Amino acid sequence: MRIDLNADVGESFGTFKIGEDNELFPHITSANIACGFHAGDFNVMQETVKRAKEHGVGVGAHPGYPDLQGFGRRVLQMAPREIYNCVVYQIGALRIFCDIHGVPLQHVKPHGALYNAAAENTVVAEAVAEAVYDSAADVYLFGLTNSELVKAGQKIGLKTASEAFADRVYTDDGRLCSRLLPNAVLNSFDDILGQVKEIVFNKRVKTQSGQWLPMKADTICFHGDGENVAHHTMLIRKALEEARILVESIGKEI
Repeated sequence: MRIDLNADVGESFGTFKIGEDNELFPHITSANIACGFHAGDFNVMQETVKRAKEHGVGVGAHPGYPDLQGFGRRVLQMAPREIYNCVVYQIGALRIFCDIHGVPLQHVKPHGALYNAAAENTVVAEAVAEAVYDSAADVYLFGLTNSELVKAGQKIGLKTASEAFADRVYTDDGRLCSRLLPNAVLNSFDDILGQVKEIVFNKRVKTQSGQWLPMKADTICFHGDGENVAHHTMLIRKALEEARILVESIGKEI
């Protein structure tokens, strides 16, 4: 069995530090790097690509809505062509840094509200998938398991990776519970480890209502700004490897 462990990184901005990027890199296999619209900036992007290369971590673009103040977690009313242009712009920016450092762009994963919109809205999903296909057709498109985004990527001819979340609570229809709701994020290490084990070993997740939901995942996300996330990720990766799970980046050939 094989699983990719990814994390949202590169979210610092100017003198403001967010997340545990340096501590996370030894334990993840793929990095979703903010592209300056919801978080990050040109200095942070350059340094984060460099760090990912040093640790042999697959590099991915993490485009979001142009919403720095809201950290990309607010839905913006944008036409499909605006979403397309917005995503192309951000992928292009990160890909140049990848070229400078001699590393391939492995994947694209939308961030926050754009990710959630693309999971449910076919029009948004197709705009994102088209942007990825036109600007980086050789990469993987990361999307929520069983989402419209994964379907749109497959339809247009992209490689896709179905994603599950280590620390997010799910609804009965397989979507992520809104962060505005109480207990939408798992904070206990035991709860996070238990959810990861269920996803990897049993291909299922327990929903907010207590139901078991089938879930096949190629990659599991850890949030880089989560409390004690680096330590949790280290312990979870160790537990998976002790159970003979191959923890490897999605783009690495076996």
